[in-house]
Amino acid sequence: MNTPNKITLSRLLLIPLIVFFYLATFIPYARLVAAILFVIAALTDFVDGRIARKTNQVTDLGKFFDAIADKVLTMTGFILIIAVPITGTAPVVWPSWLGVVCVVVMLAREFIISALRQLAASKGKVLAADMSGKIKATLQFVAIVLYMFYAFFLTDIIQSIAPSVVDRVTGIIGLILMIFLAAATVLTVYSGVHYLIQNRFVFKNEKDSSEEK
Repeated sequence: MNTPNKITLSRLLLIPLIVFFYLATFIPYARLVAAILFVIAALTDFVDGRIARKTNQVTDLGKFFDAIADKVLTMTGFILIIAVPITGTAPVVWPSWLGVVCVVVMLAREFIISALRQLAASKGKVLAADMSGKIKATLQFVAIVLYMFYAFFLTDIIQSIAPSVVDRVTGIIGLILMIFLAAATVLTVYSGVHYLIQNRFVFKNEKDSSEEK
């Protein structure tokens, strides 16, 4: 296993730690630690690819491994922020239905693209992520990190803020994060449609391909 693939593997190994600290409310500033670990894991997504291209270590295994690591990391992050209660019984994403809808849409996109890649693999082709997919992943990472920091704010910092300004502050932050999450979801749909169109040749059978030639 080359160096870029080892970096990708480290992204997967950080996921259990992220989950642990996000859930470990008995540890002071645990959600801050979870957010920082998530940032580190997300940064490896940019480091491994850059190193692979710079050192000519791009492999089919690396392309496949990188895509899987991205999906597991982002879906873990989204599940944490929409399912884990922060204030009472409510998660950090507000309104709760928005988080559910956005994550369902994102999951649907990932399943569709994964199915496309499996179809391509059955024909001996490996489909790498395109630029729109990378931008989509970046926005998803940022959205999750912002919500994790917001969860830390709600559980560890908000007590030190005067009650008269709490509602105003949380309302403004919640609105900004809601808009950002919705934008990330829209870009996720766009990148999925673009990827399907770009790789539509995968749906053509051998007979169709030979007739075109």
